[in-house]
Amino acid sequence: MLYAGVDRLEKHWSQMRGKRVGLITGPTGLDARFCSTVDLLHGQGCLHALFSPEHGVRGDLEAGAGVDAYRDPATGVPVHSLYRADSKRLTPQMLADVDLLVFDLQDVGARYYTYLYTLLYALEDAAQAGVPLWVLDRPNPLGGLEVEGSVLRPGFESFVGGYDLAMRYGLTVGEFAEMANAERGLGAALTVVRLQGWRRGIAFTDWGLPWVPPSPNIATFDAALCYPGACLFEGTRLSEGRGTTAPFQLIGAPYIDAEELARAMNGLALPGVHFLPAHFTPAASKHSGAACHGVRLLVTDRRAFRPVAAGVHLLCHIRDAYSRDFEYLPPHRPGGRAMLELLSGSEVLRCTANPRDILEVYAAESEAFARRKRAYHLYD
Repeated sequence: MLYAGVDRLEKHWSQMRGKRVGLITGPTGLDARFCSTVDLLHGQGCLHALFSPEHGVRGDLEAGAGVDAYRDPATGVPVHSLYRADSKRLTPQMLADVDLLVFDLQDVGARYYTYLYTLLYALEDAAQAGVPLWVLDRPNPLGGLEVEGSVLRPGFESFVGGYDLAMRYGLTVGEFAEMANAERGLGAALTVVRLQGWRRGIAFTDWGLPWVPPSPNIATFDAALCYPGACLFEGTRLSEGRGTTAPFQLIGAPYIDAEELARAMNGLALPGVHFLPAHFTPAASKHSGAACHGVRLLVTDRRAFRPVAAGVHLLCHIRDAYSRDFEYLPPHRPGGRAMLELLSGSEVLRCTANPRDILEVYAAESEAFARRKRAYHLYD
């Protein structure tokens, strides 16, 4: 049986007694009986404040939507936003009201996911304020062995890439916290409440548990598995399937020949995936209300599938075959980096013509990262 950190909290209740606890969490903050970490701490009488990441404490907000301060209707506890337009940080005033900060969020195992940087900022801010931080560890749904893709380079940092991780990095959130605390010399009073029953080779399909969406557009495990490669399309004007029933599994645009694209991609014989011609009309986001044509990624072998390689090959083919219509998204701010560069972590993907050359660079970077991360493994 696999137990998350929250399932082992009862051994630590005595250490929480009398403390004002602040909790960073979302809808994935559940124990093995599907009881919310919010309710568990509130029931112990120690929950003093909630801190909301992207998507909100209750998971009711879309990607990029701002989070305002409010009171949680179920508990009456104040909720402070960690996804404000002007800052994603814990302020000294927020931290002055808590004696212990607890983090309980399910990550998806991809560098772009903002929960990682909510944790990183919490580590930095808690260390500066002298507030202890407990991470209630959760397994990486993509497993802890496979590492893929580029490693973020200096100068490409953002809230969709704030640490020099590989795109698919093979660490739990607790292991990432240990890495960041050590490598950056933060000196945070960090405690990782460890998993029980998880090993590095165990991906979500081995957990024996239902999938709880960590955010509205990652509603299934296959969406999470495709995400390390399909998220790159957020840096283009192609639809990555937002506003459909299959985000990060559908890729397309009005100008694409779906059958041609599927034939070309299947001709590459990429492991563990079949590209099905797809026709869809997003109800929101890019190309909202417009008929799009492209492919649906059908994962046929979850262990063999390499999502970053599939995403790079697909992006490069569309870029070259539809060069008259294909566009990258511009920077969010004048003088800033293009979104694709922030997501991919360097200029390599945008400036290199041959996808095999791109993936060769990525392979060298990910192999070096795989060696580096072993020092922070908490599990075999």
